[in-house]
Amino acid sequence: MTQSVPVLLSTTSVYPEPTAVGFELAAELGYDGVELMVFTDRVSQDPSAAASLAKHYGVKIGAVHAPCLLVTQRVWSADPWTRLRRSVQAAEYLDSPTVVIHPPFSWQRDYAAKFSTVLDGLRARYPGVTIAVENMFPLKVGKRNLVPYRPHWDPTRHGYDSYTLDLSHCAASGADALAMAERMGKGLRHIHLCDGTAPGADQHLVPGRGTQPCGELLGALGKAGWDGSITVEVSTRKSGNRTRRADDLHESLKFARDALTA
Repeated sequence: MTQSVPVLLSTTSVYPEPTAVGFELAAELGYDGVELMVFTDRVSQDPSAAASLAKHYGVKIGAVHAPCLLVTQRVWSADPWTRLRRSVQAAEYLDSPTVVIHPPFSWQRDYAAKFSTVLDGLRARYPGVTIAVENMFPLKVGKRNLVPYRPHWDPTRHGYDSYTLDLSHCAASGADALAMAERMGKGLRHIHLCDGTAPGADQHLVPGRGTQPCGELLGALGKAGWDGSITVEVSTRKSGNRTRRADDLHESLKFARDALTA
């Protein structure tokens, strides 16, 4: 089934299985490609190895997720600028149109102060790559909400050229996903399709198993002729085995395609 909007599988959706399994299941289930999460798995950190997997399984790498999680703060380099630059270079090498990046952490003061300037410079140098800043969420510490991002977990507060909208992060932050998508406007270039139920928990559920307006959002974008891309980024750690993991990922793919054409 051909879709004008590609539906990708995040390689992190098969965790704790390795990156290569993400390529294998994307091919087996009929995804339009993968989003390569640059993670602790060494294969994910090697663009040439990722290119070999893409060729072997016949799947495109449609997006690269920069190593900006807490557990990947030393992947490639301890310097966040180096990690961002290498992510964009990897995307160019892999012919991937999109790089997903989180806002700077609050303790990365120098990086945060120059973040927009660095993004502008990378866009000018690598015009074929869209750098899409992802919405995050506050952390609950006791009765207080701690914002570990600078200037904010909601990137629309600052304003960037391009955005990734993560629906599980909307649930975790208590944000209205439809309102956030509207604020992102034409800058909305990428979606992390997943679900969630309540503030404070980043669950990355299979879409349709939580309370987020996943179908409504995709349906509206499909009707509007949106030309971005979608990545299924769900947690299958509790699936228990490969068969149930594949079933969850097949269900997620079907949900995306059905919603886009509803």
